[in-house]
Amino acid sequence: MAAMIGVLVLLGAGWGLGIPLSKIAVMAGHRDFGIIFWQSVIAASVVLPVVLLRGGLPLHSKALSLYAFVAVVGTLAPNFAGFTAQRYLPAGVAALCLSLIPMTALPIALLMRTDYATPGRLLGLVAGAVGVALIVLPGSALPDRAMVPWVLLALVATVFYGLEGNGVVRFGATGLGPMQMVAGASLITALLAGPLAASRGVFINPVRPWVLADWAVAVGGVLNVGSYVGYLWLVGRAGAVFASQVSYLVTGFGVFWAMVLLGERFSPWFWLAAAVIFVGLALVQPRAGTPDPTGTAAE
Repeated sequence: MAAMIGVLVLLGAGWGLGIPLSKIAVMAGHRDFGIIFWQSVIAASVVLPVVLLRGGLPLHSKALSLYAFVAVVGTLAPNFAGFTAQRYLPAGVAALCLSLIPMTALPIALLMRTDYATPGRLLGLVAGAVGVALIVLPGSALPDRAMVPWVLLALVATVFYGLEGNGVVRFGATGLGPMQMVAGASLITALLAGPLAASRGVFINPVRPWVLADWAVAVGGVLNVGSYVGYLWLVGRAGAVFASQVSYLVTGFGVFWAMVLLGERFSPWFWLAAAVIFVGLALVQPRAGTPDPTGTAAE
């Protein structure tokens, strides 16, 4: 068990580090689809060879539809919203917003009938709403009131992640494994994001001397896919409920790395909001035998 806990902490540290790295990238001028394209290429480069060695990548119509759904709803849309919001938000606030994914996914799951409600989980939703209020209301966690709309945009990203996970649970994975979904979705994401990046003038040219922001994009991409593969390994060894506890660590390490790497500091309201949100997260977490409506959102 000690080894499993160690893996859990490493995953949280790696995934959490991706949040301030994204902030470094957007602060230097890299934008949405440019980052999405290269991180999808990195993900495909890491996962696709493994998938091909383990039996191949299905390309039938249902599989292609699933890849496209995960690519658009689970990557392009939420990452566009997230990377845009990160231009204006402290990385720690962005990390706290991402912790709301399970609380966003639950009401969607109830509407789609992919999960069930209990008094405790409904109380968790209330705690999440209180946490958001502590972030956005006057005299709250934000250093600047002009950031409020960007917090709401960051929350839009969590809605898309919730839709992705619930869609996969509701309509089925058509016999595909998680790594096959990641490989197929990464390829389609790259095919879509490349032209979008070029048309918007945000394509990142890799054939030039690299600066810190370029390394932030590349390292962030490696950390994201590496952490996701590690998460799948941990699910197989320790179970989905144990592995889901990484949500707390990703947020905690995201805030920690933001303080260490970016020098961010937060008000008491921020820490109160984080505490309330963590209570809500504990209440809505999936229990043993319950489908996880957050799906591949962590990708």
